[in-house]
Amino acid sequence: MAYLCSMESVERKDIRLLSKAELVNIFDNIGEKKFRATQVYEWLWQKGAQSFDEMTNLSKALRASLQEHFVINAITEDKVQRSNDGTFKFRFRLHDGHLIEAVLIPVPSDNRFTVCVSSQVGCSLTCKFCATGRMKRIRNLDAAEIYDQVVAVNKQALETYGHPLTNIVYMGMGEPLLAYKNVLKSIEHITSEEGLHMSPKRITVSTAGIAKMIRKLADDEVKFNLALSLHAADDDKRNEIMPINEQNNLAVLMDSIEYFYKKTRNKISYEYIAFQNFNDTEEDAKRLAKLCKRFPVKVNIIEYNPIDDAPFVKAQANQVDLFAQVLRQNDVMVTIRRSRGKDIDAACGQLANKG
Repeated sequence: MAYLCSMESVERKDIRLLSKAELVNIFDNIGEKKFRATQVYEWLWQKGAQSFDEMTNLSKALRASLQEHFVINAITEDKVQRSNDGTFKFRFRLHDGHLIEAVLIPVPSDNRFTVCVSSQVGCSLTCKFCATGRMKRIRNLDAAEIYDQVVAVNKQALETYGHPLTNIVYMGMGEPLLAYKNVLKSIEHITSEEGLHMSPKRITVSTAGIAKMIRKLADDEVKFNLALSLHAADDDKRNEIMPINEQNNLAVLMDSIEYFYKKTRNKISYEYIAFQNFNDTEEDAKRLAKLCKRFPVKVNIIEYNPIDDAPFVKAQANQVDLFAQVLRQNDVMVTIRRSRGKDIDAACGQLANKG
């Protein structure tokens, strides 16, 4: 029986770029039963197959034909490091040789196992406190490359801790909203019953603040949570450390997030790195509290993680506690997060393929 022989001989395409409907159409056109396309789709998105040989319920002839006409451009493990606190950092090599990083953050006491995934090779936003921002943005990851990070890190969580991932955060390398289409497609595969079937409420997409794309998230009625990398509650300070704020000032940004909340009712959080003698004063806390009055929001105060040659120092613990106290007195929900994985450059802002 002829399988894919009728297809023109062209450069092999990554089969994971095809929709299920496109797969079904191809199989139908070559006289193959449609359920075979469903089987292939399940191997790709439920079981995370990285080769056609793994698809053992297909005939050898069909597997050979798939191999002849398609590729699976899976990411490969390049380096794995384990922190003293149990955090894992993964460096993955992409099919074109570029490198990205992802992080497994385990909190076994809370049965919480989080993967931090990347969405771009490098980053274009040049935030002054972030190592990734010093890299050139080379390209966006495709949906499958993001999905592969989740599958690989979930495997490590099961092997090491006997527990699957509970949460996914898009807070690794790159700005997710500048890889919008592929990020949403990856979440579709992760949450679909035909994929990993993870609840979108367990997923958080973090952005440095691109107002028009936040509004697009609302219009697309996404189900996942949103985090804003805020780090300063006034425009002058935010402009100084985050150039993106010059085109997306706080007034515009707050309007877009309020729009997002009203349309989706999804959870919103502000990430706030506390820098000594820069944004850690009582006045800074009061300004932040005002920003938190328009809609329900949680503030995560994050310990600064040093990067080479950056002129920042982490705020003193007692100053952070005072800052949090001011927020709580203003009825703001706040969590102080101690960084994990610093000894392997796996903490927030440190991902840069170092070494």
